[in-house]
Amino acid sequence: MSDHAPTALLRSAASAGGGALALVARGLGAVRPAAKPLHPRGEVVVGRLQRHGLTAPTGVSWLDRPGEDEVLVRRSRAVGLPGAVPDVHGLAVRVPVGEQYADLLLASTGWGRVSRFVLTASRDPGGRPMTTLLPYRSPVGPLLIGARALGPEQLELACAVGAGEWQVFGLLGLEPLADDPIVSFDPVRNRIPGLEQYGWVQRLREPAYAAARGSR
Repeated sequence: MSDHAPTALLRSAASAGGGALALVARGLGAVRPAAKPLHPRGEVVVGRLQRHGLTAPTGVSWLDRPGEDEVLVRRSRAVGLPGAVPDVHGLAVRVPVGEQYADLLLASTGWGRVSRFVLTASRDPGGRPMTTLLPYRSPVGPLLIGARALGPEQLELACAVGAGEWQVFGLLGLEPLADDPIVSFDPVRNRIPGLEQYGWVQRLREPAYAAARGSR
């Protein structure tokens, strides 16, 4: 796989976003060491992801080809503030990959060329678009995955190479579960084949997820 490095703008924006995330994780971990530093409480639901594929392939089979996945989804508030207070919202999606699984973690951001790398807060979980914030390394370059709400229980999923145009590749419908299982998501360890972590991205991500793993 060729190593397409992000542009200076992408790298700067993504580094700032990742650095802020790690800083928040460390601060919250110090304040509440007995709990998860980020996304301490959430709701786990099931979902059906219908992927229709892409007209401009990325070289990542899961994105490029049509398919249907039964997924597990956790919706949460990043800091865990009361519902009346704006918070960064999170969406964790576990997808089957052969006999294994992969985790995608998205947080509320903007949708523009730079704002897609900037965390944003809102009261409504669907009030802001969400992205993976930091890019994956893919065969076509630094790639982000994003989601936008179409309704209370429906989202469209898209991907973009760097600051390029978004391509919608799937539709995710959500349904409640009778119980609320405890599930731990880890996008650093559990990745979709074809999506790799840049070394600098992993260094930014790992402190937050190491703190989360240590709190469990």
